[in-house]
Amino acid sequence: MASWQTLSERVNRVAPSATLAVDSKAKAMKAAGVDVIGFGAGEPNFPTPDYIVEAAVKACRDPKNHRYTPTPGLPALRQAIADKTLRDSGYAVTPDRVVVTNGGKQAVYEALQTLIDPGDEVIIPAPYWTTYPEAVRLAGGKPVFVFAGSEQGFEPTVEAIEAVRTPRTKAIVVNSPSNPTGAVWSRETIRAIGRWAVEHHVWVLSDEIYEHLSYDGMRTVYIGAEVPEVRDQLIVLNGVAKTYAMTGWRVGWIVAPTPVAEAVTKLQGHLSSNVADVSQQAALAAVEGSLDAVDMMRAAFDGRRRAIVAALNEVTGVTCSAPHGAFYAFPEVTALLGRPLGPDGSVVRTSSELASLLLDQAHVAAVPGEAFGAPGYLRFSYALADDDLAEGVRRFKQWVG
Repeated sequence: MASWQTLSERVNRVAPSATLAVDSKAKAMKAAGVDVIGFGAGEPNFPTPDYIVEAAVKACRDPKNHRYTPTPGLPALRQAIADKTLRDSGYAVTPDRVVVTNGGKQAVYEALQTLIDPGDEVIIPAPYWTTYPEAVRLAGGKPVFVFAGSEQGFEPTVEAIEAVRTPRTKAIVVNSPSNPTGAVWSRETIRAIGRWAVEHHVWVLSDEIYEHLSYDGMRTVYIGAEVPEVRDQLIVLNGVAKTYAMTGWRVGWIVAPTPVAEAVTKLQGHLSSNVADVSQQAALAAVEGSLDAVDMMRAAFDGRRRAIVAALNEVTGVTCSAPHGAFYAFPEVTALLGRPLGPDGSVVRTSSELASLLLDQAHVAAVPGEAFGAPGYLRFSYALADDDLAEGVRRFKQWVG
């Protein structure tokens, strides 16, 4: 490539999405006729509930929905999201604080672009969703990681968070229930982080996309409800993708203080204008509707959760604690490193090499822990059919031998 053809340093320093890379390779293998069991993508295998689809069909037939909408979203949807925040999170917000985005990833990106200047630091508890640090880097910021392993239930302490705070600390990311671990952080931890943020004037980005997917009597704890004084420095990131099996509809949102929401709207006006009108109409039906369909999906996920945890713990060298939220199992696989695996006795040194070999030889797609700042782990999404789940773990167990 000639010197004038070089790409921007901004893009060159960003890593590709590891979860999407694994999913893409698995799909390419399937297209080539290989029978792959994919545990990679965080995508419910359920269809979007019928009443949501029907709302979209009706919207498609009305020409008024074939046009641009206001940049921050349809007024009715912004009001519905404000009402849903009161219903689920337990505190009131006004619609002017809501911006509808093209999926949850755009919400993360725009929030960080709005807040972060070059050199600002963002604390990210690890294991983390793979996009967080890259979105920080795209904003010119520096991700700072605080690791909490399985022995801590993947739940950080405020003492560890405080230990990495510097004068450049601008924000902290909170994600509970968590991707990739499925951890649901305790009320004590959420309160401690909220109070710490207020004391030190740190923005809180609370990713609540898995809020309705929790098990074993656990419940999502909302930082905005637990620590009311944090709301002036709180940005909530959410969307319909996981709760309503609507990953392909691309509707997320930000709830933020009005000045932040206005700044995000300004950015979005130049970035993508608005979310597709028909998708917003579908999201409106979802957010305004009951959670009955969500309860059905959660019950199915719960059964799969129990099944995959039990099956993974039967694999020699694998240890998997039970997740209490989301739809991911995050087993530790360090005991498999450095020992012969598979039919040819291959030896791997990292969980990344392990995931690659597992896909190539056993045709099972899982995401390596390196993607989440947690070497020595694998992430298995259990948002797939029961039979595929059982067959995939059976192959894993047989391959380990």
